[in-house]
Amino acid sequence: MRSLLLILLLCCTAVLFAQSGRLEGLVKDKTTSLPLEGATITLVPGGQQTVSDERGRFSLNNVPATSELVVTAIGHARFRVRVGDLASLQYSIALAPTSVELSQVTVSSGAGEQFKPISKLDIKLRGINNSQEVLRMVPGLFIGQHAGGGKAEQIFLRGFDIDHGTDINIGVDGMPVNMVSHAHGQGYADLHFLIPELIDNVTFKKGTYYAEKGNFTTTGFVDFKTMNVLPNNSVKVEGGMFNTARAVGMFNLLGKEARANDQSAYIASEYMHTKGYFDNPQDFHRINVFGKYFGALNKRNHLSVSASVFSSKWDASGQVPDRAVDSKLIGWYGAIDPHEGGNTSRINANAQLTTTLDNHAYLKNQVYYSRYGFELFSNFTFFKEDPVNGDQIRQQEKRDLFGYNGSYHTTFFAGNTQIISELGAHVRMDRTHNSELSRTKDRTILTNGLMLGDISENNLAAYVSETFRFNSRFSINAGLRYDYFQDEYTDQLNGSVKGKASADIVSPKLSFYYNPSSTVQLYLSSGKGFHSNDTRVVVPQNGLTILPSAYGSDLGTVLKPVKNLLVNAAVWYLWLDQEFVYVGDEGVVEPSGRSRRYGADLSVRYQPLSWLYADVDFNYAHGRAVDEPKGEDYLPLAPRFTSIGGLTVKTKPGINASLRYRYMGNRPANEDNSVVANGYFITDAFVGYNRERYEIGLAIQNLFDVKWKETQFDTESRLYNEAAPISEIHFTPGTPFFAKLSFTYLF
Repeated sequence: MRSLLLILLLCCTAVLFAQSGRLEGLVKDKTTSLPLEGATITLVPGGQQTVSDERGRFSLNNVPATSELVVTAIGHARFRVRVGDLASLQYSIALAPTSVELSQVTVSSGAGEQFKPISKLDIKLRGINNSQEVLRMVPGLFIGQHAGGGKAEQIFLRGFDIDHGTDINIGVDGMPVNMVSHAHGQGYADLHFLIPELIDNVTFKKGTYYAEKGNFTTTGFVDFKTMNVLPNNSVKVEGGMFNTARAVGMFNLLGKEARANDQSAYIASEYMHTKGYFDNPQDFHRINVFGKYFGALNKRNHLSVSASVFSSKWDASGQVPDRAVDSKLIGWYGAIDPHEGGNTSRINANAQLTTTLDNHAYLKNQVYYSRYGFELFSNFTFFKEDPVNGDQIRQQEKRDLFGYNGSYHTTFFAGNTQIISELGAHVRMDRTHNSELSRTKDRTILTNGLMLGDISENNLAAYVSETFRFNSRFSINAGLRYDYFQDEYTDQLNGSVKGKASADIVSPKLSFYYNPSSTVQLYLSSGKGFHSNDTRVVVPQNGLTILPSAYGSDLGTVLKPVKNLLVNAAVWYLWLDQEFVYVGDEGVVEPSGRSRRYGADLSVRYQPLSWLYADVDFNYAHGRAVDEPKGEDYLPLAPRFTSIGGLTVKTKPGINASLRYRYMGNRPANEDNSVVANGYFITDAFVGYNRERYEIGLAIQNLFDVKWKETQFDTESRLYNEAAPISEIHFTPGTPFFAKLSFTYLF
């Protein structure tokens, strides 16, 4: 593997030479002057094609001065220019914003671009109407909340009950969201510090095929990017049922003259409160403050600096057993332990410098820091372990997270073959203080300390990714990643005993892309990934199972048979090696064995009329434990069939409306499928009216007031008056009919 890494590194430097007839250019937004990433540039005649990078830059080889360029980007007017006229434009192409049309989408011949059109279309046409929809922008991804609204969501994707993030890599502006060796669960990913209105772009890719992504990238990754420039100052107020109120303010700190000189700064804040729909009020409070500067230090250097403060506090009703509701001991929205809940906080600082070099390559250097706090009170078994005081637990930690991301990007030509190279390095250091699991009563009384210690975890990584575009039809991406982990745990309950462990892993990637025509792309992706295990697991086992591997492959296609229809379809396979999982709620290690999953994804986007947009996603997964006998090899709570879809209306007078559904089929709740977690079908609606200076909106969740179970677990518990524990479905009820009005003033 290391020899392959050396070969790829040599490929990056062996052919760095200039080519005659090479054309370099820049694509930007005409209104904001910001660079446009993902614009498609096509040479006419000839059909040579490329895509602008994150700086808006592109390059083509052997370009005749008499040819023309056709430039397209979603949400922007098509632009056509003679190559000979580019000098008068200083090789900068400004695209005028326009209404979003599916006809603007091009089936890119670039490698790894198959998900970009869908993500760009969805966020521009559907938008994000509430914080719950942030992760739902990923086709096939489902979430469930089961602890009062402040806890990270339960995530489901590609036949995985991902828990709170174990098998999906989530980031915001290049900063990781997943928390390793977290008090509540490995990979815990709480996105509540992200203000939805600030999201500029969502990038997602499924699978294990991307060298730039490491830990937790088994089902894929999701990257959120916040705005560099606010389009307007705005104040938004929302009010809804269950004593729900929310306010958001977003303000530019620099004037138009500064923005014209590539300088922007803004601040945004959010406050939310709700009593919630449970019999035991949630009293949920959240506050966010976010500030960002983006600007050109000079012609070659762009700097982005952001900082944020987040705090959240809530009460929770927890999961309740079917028998308690059936016997009318409690109502559908009742609680067994009314003292659950928690609080969390996060302070972030993030800085990134992008530098363009003499050879048109560029460097990215990023440093970040997070100060994180977490405390959660839960009760899953009630009186099973302690029939007198009950089984309430407290999980808490304080964490410092330091990191660095660096990468070098260059594009060059070897003959007629375009080679896009990326080399990178990552450093991440986590330090937790007083990571605790204790038995408590009514949040205030400590009855038994189960675990208490300090965690030190370091991850160092290096990667190389090479994309070879042999012509406008055929591309190959080859990548290699190396990760090294070093774990240390200080057990404060047992004399401050220290233990250490370390391990490394090499992850190769290989993907093929073929475009038989300008409306069809076929791709085959394969690769190795991994997710790390909790430090409290790997240290006692001397690092034996720090990095269980995942092996995946996708065979798919992107089709655009007509100008207003886009289809993405794939069949996929994923294998996970033997792993041991730390169960934070019990402080024990449970071996889960090897697993195998395969399935199919289908996404369709259709725009029959200029004002009507339809989208639908169908996702099927079949998952089994490899080492268990047939019939006892089901993967508990793994989704089998899911679907999301809807209709969106956008008219020029300013009407914006949508009707959307979410469907999850029945799924096994235990290993022999004798207990079933029932599915659900939920409908949401939104209607809004937009003018130049204001926006009015009405959002409705669960339009038909369906009683549904948002999260479900087959758990053994004992109620206070029961002689013995009983195993059955325990659930958190989903949102009933919920209406919310919003008003936004723009200035």
